[in-house]
Amino acid sequence: MSVRYSKHHGLGNDFLVALTDSLPLDAVDRAVSLCNRHTGIGADGLIFGIERPNGAITMRLLNSDGSPAALSGNGLRCFAQAIAIARGVPHLEIDIDTPAGVRHCSVMAAEEPHTVIATVDMGVVCPGPDPDVDDLMAASGPSVAVVKRWETGDIGNPHVVCEVDDPHAIDLAVAGPAIEAHFEEGANVHFAAVSGLNELTVRVWERGAGITEACGTGATVAAQVFHDWDLVGPKVVVRMPGGDALVDLGGPVTLTGPATHIADIELPDV
Repeated sequence: MSVRYSKHHGLGNDFLVALTDSLPLDAVDRAVSLCNRHTGIGADGLIFGIERPNGAITMRLLNSDGSPAALSGNGLRCFAQAIAIARGVPHLEIDIDTPAGVRHCSVMAAEEPHTVIATVDMGVVCPGPDPDVDDLMAASGPSVAVVKRWETGDIGNPHVVCEVDDPHAIDLAVAGPAIEAHFEEGANVHFAAVSGLNELTVRVWERGAGITEACGTGATVAAQVFHDWDLVGPKVVVRMPGGDALVDLGGPVTLTGPATHIADIELPDV
């Protein structure tokens, strides 16, 4: 017996995908082992796709440390691409059940090899968790003293959006966990700045994965927060180290960006 995994990335945020008929009992152990970049295949997360008898598709995502994530915008696009490949179709419209709710995905082939452009329904950005301190910036130490203001948001997972003059000047490995530590269940931390008309530059510290090239849910929450601050309009290009995504806050909130198929790997099912 063997299990087939496909590897994809959305703007450098990479995932392993396994399409199965049930969630393995050792799913957490598999995530930790397979996502390890030195002793495994390497990825930011492991996604299991479970097809129900009625044809519904369920997505379950585990971060590289084995912790669950209710939603990932980049992961959702990668997962939709994996389904399109498995079904042998270049285009796809599909509803995917996630712990954050059912999300509609539209997949279209792109000009680049092995790449699709996917638009995914991101749901509603809700208020995020409160930190366990009164002054988050002061409590997080001098490494985050450059933060001008911040806000939290939740889109199935918690986020902290911090406005700074230059996201590239932030030491993510220090500032990210320093801020995250003040949230009981952790949080994704984003350092962002307006870098053009209706454009943001964002760098990412992800709960359960550390520094990543991009974060789809984070891009969505950052766009919503900066829109609420009247700094950007309802359609926002979010530039991250791995590439650009488009967030549309009008009507249903959507995220559009590429997903690229990297490889297929078949491993013994032990």
